[in-house]
Amino acid sequence: MKGDHMKCECSRFRVIEGKSALVDEWLSFLNHHIKETSLTLVDEKIYVEAIFRERNDEGEFLYWFTLEDEGGQKVEESTSWIDQKHLEYWYACIDEDYSSMTLESEVLLIHPDVNL
Repeated sequence: MKGDHMKCECSRFRVIEGKSALVDEWLSFLNHHIKETSLTLVDEKIYVEAIFRERNDEGEFLYWFTLEDEGGQKVEESTSWIDQKHLEYWYACIDEDYSSMTLESEVLLIHPDVNL
């Protein structure tokens, strides 16, 4: 792997009640601009990012799975129009008062043919 401090984690964030339609729009926006969105990962030193969605009795949640190297640019520091639009959706949809949860991997297996 490139860095000595490769990080693999999964973070959970609660969606503000009533924002499901906006989350639909947000995820559609990211998927519609997948090439441009993927390019923003370079400066962030993120090699893999996946967003998962869960709806249950406790509410609606988005999960971010990332595999990244240390020292990447924070999305909040980006001047990319994709990142700026992404953050607009984030601030409109994510419940900042809810304690998010981040799990770090205990074991990370990567196929030897994957050159990170």
